[in-house]
This record gives sequence, structure tokens and C-alpha cells, in this order.
Amino acid sequence: MRILIHNARILTMNEHYDEYLRGWILVEDNIIAALGEGTPPSNGATIDETIDVIDANGDLVMPGMINTHGHLPMSLFRGLGEDVDDRLFRYILPIEREAITSEVVRIGARLGAVEMMLGGVTTTADMYYFEQEIGRVLDVAGMRGVVGQTLADFDAPDHKSFDQGFGLVDDLRDEFANNERITASIAPHAPYSTGPKIMERVAEYAANNSGVRVQMHLAEMKSELQWCAEHHNCRPVELVDRAGLLSPGVILAHCLEVTPREIEVLSERGVTIAHNGRSNAKAGRGIAPVEALRQSGINVGLATDGAMSGNTLDIFAQMAPASMFAKLLGGSRKCLPTRDVVKMATIEGAKVLGLGDKTGSLIVGKCADIIRVSLSSARMTPIYDIYAALVFSANARDVTDVMINGKWVVKNGETLALEQPKVLADALQTAEKFNKIVQRIDLSKH
Repeated sequence: MRILIHNARILTMNEHYDEYLRGWILVEDNIIAALGEGTPPSNGATIDETIDVIDANGDLVMPGMINTHGHLPMSLFRGLGEDVDDRLFRYILPIEREAITSEVVRIGARLGAVEMMLGGVTTTADMYYFEQEIGRVLDVAGMRGVVGQTLADFDAPDHKSFDQGFGLVDDLRDEFANNERITASIAPHAPYSTGPKIMERVAEYAANNSGVRVQMHLAEMKSELQWCAEHHNCRPVELVDRAGLLSPGVILAHCLEVTPREIEVLSERGVTIAHNGRSNAKAGRGIAPVEALRQSGINVGLATDGAMSGNTLDIFAQMAPASMFAKLLGGSRKCLPTRDVVKMATIEGAKVLGLGDKTGSLIVGKCADIIRVSLSSARMTPIYDIYAALVFSANARDVTDVMINGKWVVKNGETLALEQPKVLADALQTAEKFNKIVQRIDLSKH
């Protein structure tokens, strides 16, 4: 298959931030074969009757967005128990123990995949239960993903012992070993929900399975600091480091509660970080020191967290908060400029997931993960700075078409592989079951 998109404003996000105001891009099979400014070459090597030619009518063509941390099935918890401080223990964990099955995970993952693709997300990192099901959903949808089987000690829905949990990681690894878009991952939930011995075992597992990435929550909240101090007389970063789990390529979500010295350690260890600014703020947990982390040389990508926490799986909705929180923290409009934010949403996010050689920028030889963004709305007019327009003006509804690995997964605002009406109907039916559990819990409290 050969596809030529022309008459487009192209944002490459390459190392020089090259932009073509009237550009074209040629896709052959799943690879970006060529791109440039002006009229595409008309010789037989570039344009012939075998090419699908698409006129972008001046729309923006840019790399697909990267969501570096989330929990897809938790889209089914969106808006549940808002403004209830103890909702995790009052509602969420009881519902997970009672109602989370492989089928519910499939339903929630499909809902999350539809939402992400419609918003221009082409690659996601996920950690939850029954993770094989999530990998299968992403594969059918056509997405690229790093899928992490969660390991935790709080009566998880899919494993009652850590031995069972590691067995699930083996199954995940084996199923997706040869998949070009889906990467298996092991996901110890957090220091307080695994402990040093299990973290050491995870580190050993990762060392023996080089293709399996590690994801975990770290330094997310004050209670985590207290737990580490009370049980191990140290802070979270030190505890995880002692366990040998801070190593190149490990993906750490949040990292709000880190000191300057801990940032140096994280940089020295070669870890990467998923920044969940919107969900952190919504939980009242604080602002991550994103600029200090990035200035230390750490790759930091944008992330949504689960829709239970941030209510949306839309990376556009993460960009403005990330910039504004950094400006509040630094007391200056100059902090975390918009170009850096778009970089975090694309190529830097890809590097966080170890996929920077495949996706995240429009470069000849890379996989064709491309989105088309309309620039014709009132809120996008005028445009003095395309990065500022994307960060502070654009939203997910401006995405019209999405290509992943050279194949269209969204055309004219409609998902192709997943049937949206059925996805939504299944999600609503599941939500009704959840609501009955909530009502029963509330009645028992009175």
C-alpha cells in the first residue's frame, strides 16, 4: 500500500523541529518513505496509479500522540465517587474484587482504545489486570502499546499470589513475543503494594527477559513516603533503588515527591518518567518537578493516568495543565514552553517507552504513525505559533484521521476496527452493574 498526503502543514518533531507549511508525506506499507515541502515529485517512483492520494486541505499532519501511563479498563470508573476522599477504599477496590473479570477488562479496554484513537493517541502504556486481554484489544484496534501485567498484594482480581502474578507475566510475554506493535511489560504496582522482596524479584525477571519492560508507580503521594519511612526507614526512590529496580528503561509514573538528589539518582540510573499532571492535581497531590527532571537528562512523557483519576484519556487535555503547573511551580511564563510540551506528547513520550526509533516523529524510515488535525475552527484561528495552538487551543475533536503503522484506524472521526456504538453500549451496561454495587455499599454505611 502506498499513500500520499499532500497540501498539509507538517510538523515533523524531528531533532531540528522541521516544519513544512505546505508539505507532503509518502507512506509505503507501514513506513514513511519520503516527505518534503511544496509539490511532491511527480516521477514514477513517487506518484503513479498505485498511490492513494489525499489532499489535506491545509490541515496539520503530525506524529501520533503517546500516552505513557494509564489503566484502560478504568475508563469504566470515570466519574464514579467524585469528591469522595476515600473512594478508592470505599468503592473502587470493592468493585474490582467483585466485578472485574476478563470480559469487563475487554469492555473497558475497548472503550479506552476508542477514546484514545479518536483523540490522536497512537501508542499507549497500560498497567492493569488480565493484561493479555488489553493487549489483544489494542492489537485488534490497530494501536501500538506497552502492556503491563500489574502485580500487587491487595487481593487483585486476577491473581491471589505473586507466583500466580509472575505466571501471568510469562503468559503475556509469550503471547506478544513476535508482535510488531504490542510489547509485554511487568508492572509492580508500587513500593507499598509489593515490598522489597518482590521488587528484587521483578528486577531479576527483567534482567532475564530483556524484551519485557518494567512499569510502576513511584513517589506519588505523602502516604507512600510515610509507609517507606515507617517500614524501611527510607524514602521511596531509595527503597526501589536498593531493590535493584532503578535501571535503564524502567518507566516510572508520577514522581511528585522527589528531592534534587533523588532526581540525580533517577538520571544516573537511566529511568524514564510518565507525567500525569492532570490526575495528580485532581487528587490534590501536588505538582511534579518536570523541568528539573528533564533538565537532568531524564525523558519525561505526558500521560493521562486512568480515567478514574483524570477522567479523560485525551493527551490534548494533558498539555495545557502540564505547562501551566510548571509555570506555577517556577513562577514564570517561560517555564515548560509549548514546544517542549508537544515534544513530551510525541517523540519524548516515545523515548520514555523505548520506542523512539519507531515512532514519535515524522522521519524517513520510521513507522507511519500519523494524525491529521483540523486547523479550521474558530478556536484555532489565528495561528502565530503552532505549538502554542496545539497546547492551549486544540482539543481531541480537532483530530479527523489517524494512521498507525501505515494503516488508517480512524477516518473522518470514526474508528474503523472497533464498532463504537457497541463499545459504548457494553460500557454503559457494565456501569449499571457497578452502580448497583455502589448503592449497596452506600446503604451498608447508613
